Amino acid sequence: MDGFKGRLKNSLQIQLICGLSTAIGVVAIAAGMVSYVASFHEANEMHDALLRQVAALANHQSILVSDLNNATIDANELELENRIILQSLTNPTTNVSTLPLAPTLPDGLQTIRFEKKSYRVFIKTRPDGERIAISQDVDIRDEIARDSAMRSVLPFLTLIPILIWVIVKIVRQMLKPIAELASEIDARRYQELHPLSVPSLSVEISPFVTAINRLLDRVNQASTAQRRFLADAAHELRSPLTALSLQAERLGAAEMSLQAKERLKTLRQGIVRARHLLEQLLSLARAQGNTPAPTSKVSVQAIYCRVLEDLMPLAEAKGIDIGVANSFDVTLLIQELDLVMIIKNLLDNAIRYTPYGGRVDLFLTETAQHVVITVEDNGVGIPMLERDRVLDPFYRLLGVDQTGSGLGLSIVKTVVGRLNGRIELAHSNQFSQGLKVSVLLDKLTYM
Repeated sequence: MDGFKGRLKNSLQIQLICGLSTAIGVVAIAAGMVSYVASFHEANEMHDALLRQVAALANHQSILVSDLNNATIDANELELENRIILQSLTNPTTNVSTLPLAPTLPDGLQTIRFEKKSYRVFIKTRPDGERIAISQDVDIRDEIARDSAMRSVLPFLTLIPILIWVIVKIVRQMLKPIAELASEIDARRYQELHPLSVPSLSVEISPFVTAINRLLDRVNQASTAQRRFLADAAHELRSPLTALSLQAERLGAAEMSLQAKERLKTLRQGIVRARHLLEQLLSLARAQGNTPAPTSKVSVQAIYCRVLEDLMPLAEAKGIDIGVANSFDVTLLIQELDLVMIIKNLLDNAIRYTPYGGRVDLFLTETAQHVVITVEDNGVGIPMLERDRVLDPFYRLLGVDQTGSGLGLSIVKTVVGRLNGRIELAHSNQFSQGLKVSVLLDKLTYM
């Protein structure tokens, strides 16, 4: 019950359906009750009119009521007689079907109780002086009246579920544009900040969509300004870092004490880390920006070789065995820079978190729907609970002494998301420990 109350409180659709259904139900029940009472009253009035008509007929035809009382009648007539009793008060008989009515009863309609039963009696004095009584069992009258009243109420009872079904359909149809807009927004990537389309929305929903479009425009402007600032700042910092690097190289050629050389080594390492961070920031800014549509196909194995050449010195410095585990190749219709960023950041991340003398393998496979780029290492791995967190910018694992910016996997996630692919992190299959990172790109889109 609490769940339904919660949905009722939070769902406009359920509130509309319940509110309109309740209103229709209350109106239908009230109308049914009024119709029932009116039909019941009308049926009783018709029976009273029938008694008058029987009396008028007996008066017009000069029927001898005493003869009618003593007549032998068939089953159908007996059924009618059980409903309407015609008898004379002037010349009463001992027929079992007649009622013991007092001769002094006044003319007109009246209700008389006899043997725990009520009868509706119409008494009339004929021109010849004879007084006649036409009687009818009240229970039979009420039964017929109830049947008639129920037949008048039946349409209301039938229409209630039909009207509720119609209300449900209408409300869902009216709220369908909102659900479609929600689905459209939910399916968008975070870079897709173009306005929502408003082809045929109602005047009540259009202001809401217009406000969302204005918000999207402001967010797009802020995001663009942020990316521009990030790229500009990284570019501006490149020159002084390059100058510092050159000065450090020149300083290394000069004679100095062992202590000064150690400090110079630390300075050079800091400059390298700063330059690496700048390159990562520039890559993140490019990944978050809009790129033109690709015009040519790119070989994945060719990018493997290109990236390995760039990162081989970093791997050799740690004695890491790195290479491509299979020769299978695929050409993708994709921006070359996007593919380079994906593979380079995956390999750089694997090399940095793989211990000295470790191993890093690259794989390229395909399924019915995807091309799968895989980098697997025997490094420290990533705990299951932190595999989603490491895809966030600047997040680094605690207790790991490796230096890094925390942007590598975030850049991969950004690029892959823009390409409508997905990234999966899992435990290494071929090593006792380590990490397996797979990037799945849609074959139908990029081949």
